Amino acid sequence: MVNGKYSVLLLQATAWILPVFGLVGAVGAQPHATPAPVALPTTPEVTLRVMGGVGSMSMYATIEAPFWTQELARLSGGKYTARINRYDLAGIPSAEMLKLIELGVTPFGTAMLTPSSYQTPELAMPDLAGMNPDLDTLKHNLAIFRPYLEKLLHDRYGVKLLALYSYPEQVLFCKNPITQLADLADRRVRVSSVTQADFIKGLGGIPIHLEFQQITANFKRGELECALTTTGSGNLSDIYKVTNYLYAQPIVWSVALFGANQAAWNELPPGLQALLTQAAPQLEAKLWAEARRLHTQGFACNQGLATCDSGKKGHMTLVAASPQDKHQSLQVFTQHVLPKWLDRCNFRCKEAWDATFGAAQRSKTTHPTLKP
Repeated sequence: MVNGKYSVLLLQATAWILPVFGLVGAVGAQPHATPAPVALPTTPEVTLRVMGGVGSMSMYATIEAPFWTQELARLSGGKYTARINRYDLAGIPSAEMLKLIELGVTPFGTAMLTPSSYQTPELAMPDLAGMNPDLDTLKHNLAIFRPYLEKLLHDRYGVKLLALYSYPEQVLFCKNPITQLADLADRRVRVSSVTQADFIKGLGGIPIHLEFQQITANFKRGELECALTTTGSGNLSDIYKVTNYLYAQPIVWSVALFGANQAAWNELPPGLQALLTQAAPQLEAKLWAEARRLHTQGFACNQGLATCDSGKKGHMTLVAASPQDKHQSLQVFTQHVLPKWLDRCNFRCKEAWDATFGAAQRSKTTHPTLKP
C-alpha cells in the first residue's frame, strides 16, 4: 500500500510515466537506430523504460540518452533496447525520484543524492559543502562511500546501484569584486541546501535560499550579491550577464546515482543483467569524462575564452582560489558544516560517517581533517 504522501504523486506521475516507463516485453516495439553494422531483429526481446537525469545538461543528451537508445541495442545485437526520458521533463521533483524507483513506478532511473537526503540524511554525506575542493577528491571520496551506499540502497530502498557520478561543480557568481572567501562576510549569497547555508554562515555570509529560476531576477533587484550554482547553469540562464566575478573553487557538487528497482532487476533475463553489469561502469566513466569537459567549458564560456564551444561567451573575471582559501574552505567544513550536519542527523549519520570516512581517515586513505 502506498502511503498518502505518495498517492497524489503517483496519480500525477502514472498518467505520464506508465505508458512510457516500466519493464515490458516489447511486443511490436521497434528498436532504435544504431550505427553498428549488425542485422538487428525487428522485435527486441525486452525494451527497458528508463528515467534519465537532468535534460538541460549535455551529459543527458550526449552520453546518457545515446547509451540507452543506441548502445544497448548495439551491444546486444538488437535483443535488448530501451526508451528514455528525463525526470525534469516528466515534472518529477528530484527529491522524489529515489522513492519512485523504490516503488517501481520508475524501475530504472536517476536520482540526485542531496535532494534525496531529506528522507535519508546519510545520502548527503559525500557531497557536504566544502568537502570536495576538486573533481579528483570527489571521485576519491565517492569510492570510499560507494560500498555503504550500495548496502543502504539495497536494504532500505530495494534499489540496485548501477552507476554513481556527478554533474559539474557549483561555484560562486558574484556581482561585486571578490578576491578571497573572506570577502563573503556580510554578503547575501544564494544557496539551495542546508549544508551550503552552513558553509556561507561559517564564512560570515548571509545565506538566501532561492529556487534556481529566481536567481537572475534577485540580482537585478539588488537583493543578491553572490549565488552558488554550476558554471553551465549560470551560463545557460544568463546569470553571467548580471554578475562580474566567478570564484573558481568548487563549494559543492551534484552527485547522481543510476539505480534499478530490485524486483524489476530480478525479472530481467540473465543475459541482460550480465550486459548491464558489464556496461554500467563504462557508462559511468563516460559521464565522469563529460563532467570534466563541462567543468572546463563552463569556466571558458563565462569568461568568453576562444576555447568556449558549447555555451554563450561572457566577460566574467575569474578569481582563482589561493592556498589560504583552500585551507579556510576545509576549516569551515570541519568546524561548521560537518558538526551541524551530524547534529541534525543524530546517531545514524555519526555511525555512517564512522563506517566510511572515519574508517578511511583511520587508515589514512583520505584527508586527515575529514573527521567529526
